[in-house]
Amino acid sequence: MTVSIYNNSSFADVPYGLKLQQTFTSSGSVTIPTGINRIYAVCIGGGGAGASSAINSSGGGAGGYSAGWTFVTGSSTVTVGVGGTGSSSAANAANGTSSQYGMVFAGGGSGGLTGASQGGGAAGAITAATAQAASTASYTGNPGVSGNTIGYAGGGGNTGSGSTAGLTGNPAPVGVSTGGGGATTQTTAANNTTGAAGGRGLICGGGGTAWNTGASPTGTITGGAGGTGDFYAGGAGTTGTMPTPTGGGAGGGAGYTSAGSAASGTNGGNGGSGGGGGGAAVFGGTGGNGGNGVVFLYY
Repeated sequence: MTVSIYNNSSFADVPYGLKLQQTFTSSGSVTIPTGINRIYAVCIGGGGAGASSAINSSGGGAGGYSAGWTFVTGSSTVTVGVGGTGSSSAANAANGTSSQYGMVFAGGGSGGLTGASQGGGAAGAITAATAQAASTASYTGNPGVSGNTIGYAGGGGNTGSGSTAGLTGNPAPVGVSTGGGGATTQTTAANNTTGAAGGRGLICGGGGTAWNTGASPTGTITGGAGGTGDFYAGGAGTTGTMPTPTGGGAGGGAGYTSAGSAASGTNGGNGGSGGGGGGAAVFGGTGGNGGNGVVFLYY
């Protein structure tokens, strides 16, 4: 006789017999009942913010995912990572911060970049490197990966520039925590262009924006969508017409427990829980916020 994992309560994402007892969306103290000596914790780091108003504004990377057993002794507090806050200033975006309970910890995602085509890298057990690179290792010990590949903690997408209509370039990798989409620069005035989407996975990066540097440009620019998650969707980007678009913001990446939000005009969308924020278009756009992390305790 066969048993389906989808309708049998004996199968779960945590060790058999444990129940979700406490969920933390902000840092604070932890009280564990007497007699409980070990806990199974799941930690999600904060997502990186989307890059701010600039010609090239890429998406923020997702926070890390980490799960495992930890001792209760000495673990009276929990740290929940905070997503990076988006800004309208032309500067690289803020990174997310780490989440931790006991010996289980997950890094924050890298903020998106301005003036470059690379998206922010996703986090593993340690904070992601800036730019297309990912965290050097995930909590499992697997190395991070760069664009257009599959891995645990993914780097951001890299789109570069070109004259092909609808250019989107190399996407961010597929993985557990994924990087943000890179920004796309179009060089032919009449062509339309779209920023790269955030990577697909469990916790996803935000989308990157698009721009046209051709003489007297007339094409449209569309912000990239936030990365699509296993359970939740990424936010959509908006479209604007050159040379003075009122759209072009990119969507926020899907989170662990919530969807990424859509862009609004030239502003990037916010990431879901742990997801990366979307990049901002020019003309006063603000990068999307990275999603805050979360910590779950099972015993």
